Amino acid sequence: MQALQPSANTTDARAFDRIRWRARRGLLENDLLLQPFLADALEQLSAAELRVLDKLLQLSDNDLLDVLMGRKEAADDPTALIVERIRAAKNQAG
Repeated sequence: MQALQPSANTTDARAFDRIRWRARRGLLENDLLLQPFLADALEQLSAAELRVLDKLLQLSDNDLLDVLMGRKEAADDPTALIVERIRAAKNQAG
C-alpha cells in the first residue's frame, strides 16, 4: 500500500479524499471512532500529522480498533497524539 505524501503546505483535496477513503473500514466500530475526527479536524492537520494518520490507517481493522480503544499502545508519540484527538472528537460527538 502506497503511503500518503502530502506537500509541506498541504491543501491538496486529493490528500484529504485519500485519507477519508482509507478511513472507511470493515469494522463499524472503527468508522464510529474515526468519522467525528475526520469531520472536525482532518483539514486542519499539518502535513506531518496527515502522514501519521495515514500510517495509523494502514493497520488492519482489528489492530486499528485495539489502538483506538486503548487495548494496544500506539507505535510512537505522534501516533498517540492523533489517537487521543480521535478519542476526544468521538467523546465530543457523543
